[in-house]
Amino acid sequence: MNSDSKPALLLIDIQKGLDDIEYYGGHRNNLQAEANARKILDFWRNRKLPIFHIKHNATNPNSRLLKGQGGNEFKEIVMPIANERIVEKKVNSAFMGTDLKQQLDELEINELIIAGLTTDHCISSSARMAGNLGYTTYVVSDATATFDKVGANGIKYEAELIHEIALASLHNEFATVIETKEILNFLRER
Repeated sequence: MNSDSKPALLLIDIQKGLDDIEYYGGHRNNLQAEANARKILDFWRNRKLPIFHIKHNATNPNSRLLKGQGGNEFKEIVMPIANERIVEKKVNSAFMGTDLKQQLDELEINELIIAGLTTDHCISSSARMAGNLGYTTYVVSDATATFDKVGANGIKYEAELIHEIALASLHNEFATVIETKEILNFLRER
């Protein structure tokens, strides 16, 4: 990280609807993801650094994240407070169809720390786009999580495997993958 930069925190899709584990695959890894995201959020708030809460407004009427439904709401553990920005999206990338890049550019942000749900969907898509747009991007591995998935071949893949492969695909290509403790220690030393 550049000591002169002002990093922004992107908390992606930490919404109540994602608590329906059966709907999303029957098993989820890293049940501490939200607690770790909260540790990072507290650090950001204490340092008065820029925070962006990203909310997924699903268009599928069966989705647990459908706008206007209870599952669309942010989880209490990371509930936005006054002056924290909220960016609403309808697709997997926080940059597509939103003004996120414009807001980051207006604040002269060049570093992004990403946490939230789910590792292989909106975290991966947003991190890839951030890297492609030239942001120095960090994905916090223990502040992200995903669910079991069934592949096109009918084989069920465990959430932890999907999580690790998604992170491996991002690391040193689109982002640097780190843990909560590492990012907080590094920022405390700046």
